[in-house]
Amino acid sequence: MTEPTLTEPTLRNAESPPVLDVRGLWKVFGPNPGRAVRSTLSSAELKEQTGCVAAVRDVSFAVRPGEVFVVMGLSGSGKSTLVRCLTRLIEPTAGEVLLDGENIGKADARRLRELRRHRLAMVFQNFGLLPHRCVLDNVGYGLEIRGSAKAERYARAREVLELVGLTGFETYYPDQLSGGMQQRVGLARALAVDPEVLLFDEPFSALDPLIRREMQNEVIRLHHEVGKTMVFITHDLSEALKLGDRILIMRDGELVQLGTPDEVVGAPADDYVKDFVSEVPKAQVLTLRWIMRDPRPDEPLDGPELAPDVVIQDAARSVLQADRPIRVVADGKLLGLVTGTEVIETMTSGDQ
Repeated sequence: MTEPTLTEPTLRNAESPPVLDVRGLWKVFGPNPGRAVRSTLSSAELKEQTGCVAAVRDVSFAVRPGEVFVVMGLSGSGKSTLVRCLTRLIEPTAGEVLLDGENIGKADARRLRELRRHRLAMVFQNFGLLPHRCVLDNVGYGLEIRGSAKAERYARAREVLELVGLTGFETYYPDQLSGGMQQRVGLARALAVDPEVLLFDEPFSALDPLIRREMQNEVIRLHHEVGKTMVFITHDLSEALKLGDRILIMRDGELVQLGTPDEVVGAPADDYVKDFVSEVPKAQVLTLRWIMRDPRPDEPLDGPELAPDVVIQDAARSVLQADRPIRVVADGKLLGLVTGTEVIETMTSGDQ
């Protein structure tokens, strides 16, 4: 069976106001952290001269409505600190985080609680389930904190349990469930409060590969069904490429590259990103846009049509079976041609 993929990046929302707008975000740990803000010193120099560590350094990005926005990097890159700054689980040192234009940094304690209870929800790696509560009560916990009546929260909990495929497990306790099922409960608990933004902090990294792939597919399925804006933190490139509409790559607290999966793989910003993506099979990520070419003189222009955002691997059979060049067309305009030569060169290139 073909695994689901996010084949339609949320470019239709590119002109919409961002749900999350992060501007010049810094998080510095150490004595008098404010003095390290806007420093151009390297991490080692900053530590030596100030005793401070800049976990997040001047990071800016905007998350569009309905987008799956992935932040990835190696251990120590600052990605988990970044996501915690978005909800002020960790207080930023400088910069702004705006949720639908509201500056979260200026929210008082009461307003911050409201935002966390109603508009933002987080799914953690360690599940965070309450061991003495059954599945139904775990899923409804956020609604209980919000003050919802028991009948209302139980009804909502049952709805989202059905959504994540756990109907029939309402009376089970966390220690009676597998790791993957526990993570589904954690996901259901986050969905139960109907948040505007779902934040995932490496939620599947402790799961074995088969369950991890199953949970990735579950996130994709749920995104198609409920359309939530998601910010997903991971250290795994394959996970980032599979889930992300756009990917932000971090190193030493800084933003290295921000782009769609095909942009990251097809046009890495530097040698660091190039090394990251060097083992990625390009035909599974790049689209026809990357390999199309201008028509040659006297070349037939009456072949089949494909859209420029079709992934090369998905288009391979159609291209190879066609007796004429495939026309790459968008909005009725011919953008270029693709033949078996371009497809085969991509699929067999040595840098895959």
